[in-house]
Amino acid sequence: MLAETFNKLINKSFETTDISPLITFRIFFGVTLFITILRFWINGWIEELYISPEYHFNFIPNIDFLPDVSVYIIFTILLILSIFITCGAFYRTSTASFFLLFTYIELIDKTYYLNHYYLVSILTFYLIFLPANRAFSIDCYFNPLLKSNLCSKWHITLIKCQLSIVYFYAGLAKINTDWLIKAQPLYTWLPGKFSIPIIGKFTHLKITALLFSWVGCIYDLTIWLFLWIKKTRKYAFYAVIVFHVMTGILFPRIGMFPMIMIAATTIFLPLNFHNKCLELLSIKKREIKSERINRKKKKNILFVYYLMVLFLGIQVLMPLRHHIFSNNIYWDEIGYRFSWRVMLMEKNGYTNIVVIDPRKEIQYQLDQDLYLSKFQQQQMKSQPDMIIQFVNYIGDQFKDINGYPPVINIHSRMSLNGRKSQPFFIDTVNVYKNNSDKFLHDFKS
Repeated sequence: MLAETFNKLINKSFETTDISPLITFRIFFGVTLFITILRFWINGWIEELYISPEYHFNFIPNIDFLPDVSVYIIFTILLILSIFITCGAFYRTSTASFFLLFTYIELIDKTYYLNHYYLVSILTFYLIFLPANRAFSIDCYFNPLLKSNLCSKWHITLIKCQLSIVYFYAGLAKINTDWLIKAQPLYTWLPGKFSIPIIGKFTHLKITALLFSWVGCIYDLTIWLFLWIKKTRKYAFYAVIVFHVMTGILFPRIGMFPMIMIAATTIFLPLNFHNKCLELLSIKKREIKSERINRKKKKNILFVYYLMVLFLGIQVLMPLRHHIFSNNIYWDEIGYRFSWRVMLMEKNGYTNIVVIDPRKEIQYQLDQDLYLSKFQQQQMKSQPDMIIQFVNYIGDQFKDINGYPPVINIHSRMSLNGRKSQPFFIDTVNVYKNNSDKFLHDFKS
């Protein structure tokens, strides 16, 4: 019975459908990639974020091994690759190269982690294996045999499922007392938005923060369902536009996230929308192409299908890992990244690093300005893994110079979502190269 159901699912997945949604997705997504990379150049972020800082909080140790000029070269290549993806030129190579280079840049420093950068890596990874260059592409121009107006249903469903995961987990994470009852952290943030026309005069009210909190939670939990349902799809997309435009206005620091989500969500829209978009681009209707698939090619196709299903399954599980590792995800932040938790907490406080020379019996407070930018310091002070990572770097430097290890204590207090500040790290514990997991004070709600 199970095997029969599985076979039916496979057969359903490989039914053919019009490829237009996949083509428009490639074009829209490629344009957002171009704008995303261009912003780094225009705003001077390449120098500011990746070259100027003395230290980087690598996801993988020593990953930033390239010289400074190479960072500019990488961003130049990424800009060119985004154009290639949009136009469908050297498609497999372009998407694979963009995925590797963009992910490399993302892994250089945890400081700049954003959910939509992670989403960009995921979607470009999917695109490597999807036939999004089989129509309206430079590849087709030079190789007409590629042309087709058909693809398997799973090619489009895969993107829809990934976006549904993003929305669902973003909503699920909002089901907590801070968000729904205390309206935090929105109640802390919104009063500063008084200059926004019309709604600015109401942003200081708690009822406004509560309304926005509840709307945000309900939206994330349900919007993906309404996008799947044919009768509600059009209205759901209007809601997507309104919601993301509003969040972009209220919280400009979220950057390209609204644009990426609006562009990606178009894949849910009816076929006539995609056909009209292609007509506006003066794209002629393609001939239906059927191809014979030999046994070897069929095995390869099935392998890719299972690989994508496996990767999608990992995406389902990743946001749940904090249940195993974390005591309080907002306090210790174990499992917070890569879990679609968007704008759920505000931490305020200070973190000072005290280095003790055990032989000379002297101690000093580390001047973080010598190593970190202001933004790095701001992000590090409330994220325990970044603090420990930096402490080990400082301790290694001390050991290399003096020939023996230091004692390093963390003096820190932190306020979470408007609560009174409380001790963060246990300041009597030597954090340097300490394998114990007991660094933090227990959170008091």
